[in-house]
Amino acid sequence: MLVMLGFVAGLWTASRRGLLCRVSPQQVWGAGTWLIIGTIIGARTLYVLSYWREEFAGRPWLDVFKVYEGGLVFYGGFIGCVVATLIFTRVQKIPLWRFADVLAPSSSLGYFFGRLGCLMNGCCYGQICDRPWAVHYPSDHRTQGAGVHPTQIYDALLNLGFYFALEWFFRRKKFDGQVFAVWLMGYATLRSLVESFRGDYPVRYLGGIFTPAQLLSLAVFAAGAALYLVQRRAASKPA
Repeated sequence: MLVMLGFVAGLWTASRRGLLCRVSPQQVWGAGTWLIIGTIIGARTLYVLSYWREEFAGRPWLDVFKVYEGGLVFYGGFIGCVVATLIFTRVQKIPLWRFADVLAPSSSLGYFFGRLGCLMNGCCYGQICDRPWAVHYPSDHRTQGAGVHPTQIYDALLNLGFYFALEWFFRRKKFDGQVFAVWLMGYATLRSLVESFRGDYPVRYLGGIFTPAQLLSLAVFAAGAALYLVQRRAASKPA
């Protein structure tokens, strides 16, 4: 329910924002079905691949499709959303980077609701924590009732603040693709920060230091920086 609320809130705010740069509400809402399908397929696929041994090996194959039981990975959803956006803008002949700028702030707003859903579902939890704000799940949870960092709340609140910052920035952008590039770099930075408190990963890489999402965040940050430079250079060239 919270995931769907995030989609609706994101599409509605994007439809209002698009009016500022000649992207109609009809175009934004028209992309909605594409984005929802692409996001869910991508998010579920990456989750299943990441946790196949722990949760799916040896179980009925239909369990792979039980999205309603939880189990979505944001970066997988992001990849699926990008693919859906590429197809939609190509079919509808909408400028890709302008459309990406319209959607970018709403991604953080939708993420806010999605992380609250993670909190309720008990996934994406943090490391053991004895702070007053630690959360405790039932004894049959993987944490066995121990206090853990509420990483879902950390992530949700940081991205809510990022959403408002991007709303402000959108009205001051200088070229198409600028807001999306900033979102890529900003999200990757915030995600990497919160990941340092995560406690639900069975495997870490490069000496047990980096989570899979932190490694992906490095690539996403680099992509955002490259896009920013390329689009700024293209915008500075004489028409």
